[in-house]
Amino acid sequence: MGYDLLIKNATVSTGVGDNTIVTDIMADRGVIVGLARAGAEGAARVVEAGGLLVMPGCIDSHTHYMDQGFTHRETFLNGTSGAAAGGVTTVIDMPCCSVPSVRGCDNLHFKLDHLRPQAIVDFAMWGGVTGEDVRNGAMDIVQQQADDGVVAFKVYMTPSVPSYPRVTDPEMLECFIAAAKTGLPIGVHCENFAICDFNVEKLKAAGRLDGPAWAEARMILAEKAAIQLCISFSEETGARFHVVHMSTGIGAQLIKEGKMRGLDVTSETCPHYLTLNAREAMTKHGAFAKIAPPLRRKEDNELLWRGLADGSVDFMATDHAPYSIEEEKDKPGMTIWTAFPGIPGTETMVPVTVSEGYVKGRLTLARTVEVLSTSPAVQYGLYPKKGAILPGSDADFTLIDLKKEWTIDQKKIQCLNKYTPLDGMKLTGKVVRTIVRGEDVYSEDKGVMVKPGFGQHLKRQTISRLPRTITF
Repeated sequence: MGYDLLIKNATVSTGVGDNTIVTDIMADRGVIVGLARAGAEGAARVVEAGGLLVMPGCIDSHTHYMDQGFTHRETFLNGTSGAAAGGVTTVIDMPCCSVPSVRGCDNLHFKLDHLRPQAIVDFAMWGGVTGEDVRNGAMDIVQQQADDGVVAFKVYMTPSVPSYPRVTDPEMLECFIAAAKTGLPIGVHCENFAICDFNVEKLKAAGRLDGPAWAEARMILAEKAAIQLCISFSEETGARFHVVHMSTGIGAQLIKEGKMRGLDVTSETCPHYLTLNAREAMTKHGAFAKIAPPLRRKEDNELLWRGLADGSVDFMATDHAPYSIEEEKDKPGMTIWTAFPGIPGTETMVPVTVSEGYVKGRLTLARTVEVLSTSPAVQYGLYPKKGAILPGSDADFTLIDLKKEWTIDQKKIQCLNKYTPLDGMKLTGKVVRTIVRGEDVYSEDKGVMVKPGFGQHLKRQTISRLPRTITF
């Protein structure tokens, strides 16, 4: 057997609980060719893992890298550099935050032509559909994008950027019907627009300018009602409904109940919804902790951790969406109502999940691997090319020192606009090396190690579904 890369003494999950084995991993021309007991020899290049945890390359399946059109907020180069630094080997970028937005194959290819020369890690694409497309009778774009390799479709119940209009309820039903025909998931930003809009105006009129007012206005009920409606639409149409950036414990309960009734419903959450609460973080950070849906309560943190552990929440993502500090977050005269909602996240997703989930005993190691790698790969049709340490899978690896203690420093992140409400968080477990298709893209001592354009665009490999499994 020939191979050009040997990772020696890698600690990998067996897929059962916290059980691990130490093994050597062999790869050739960017693909895993085998695993062996310690002692393999003969590769042109040897990486000594020395017992470090080696995970299948982690995936951030929900990013807004703002390119093209909003590059004062983030660029694809910055975003994918942060991914590499954070142990993320594949990102899946959203269709909305670019000009033009991705709503059809022409715009998809226009965006891809712009992104390919910048990519540090591999990337796939969400497809787009809006209420405007329903009104214009342009729903053929859904199947066309599916045929062109997108992994899922995104709709907003609340306003996004002007080039990506929100859907009304009947328009969203039409989107569910169209998505169901493709077999791909439809990811929904689940906040009831009327409830949010009414309460924002109510609290503004009352003179509220404190940070937590944002969370109070976009109340938990707004997400609950939206998820309940989408579950009904999924049941009616057979569409695969996915809750993006779920923020509430009741949301996890609703998805759990849907799974137990046999419905094809899934959800993701983000590190900030697991570790921060609105009262403390928005009082301290103000607009720098403003996101949509907003941060919630401490009890929601713990309920989401339980949901992540039992399968009610299927995997992690980030909703990485930074804004300009000077113009969109902290411009003179801005209030909590006028500042833009969004924070970065790709670079910190893996270490926060490992430290606060696995190291603290909230997640088993096997479940940690699932929520950071395997499950998003399966959900979006990239498995087993991505998300696995198996012969034939891409040689993507995230190497983590589980003993290393460190502190998140927003001044040192790769993001173009350097802020995060996670600033100052103390963690145990740090990404020390990231490998994509057998090549080092990042190491702790050297930083980003490949040139822009190394990352490759991934078309969906297949249509696959996560098992509806709840652990009691």
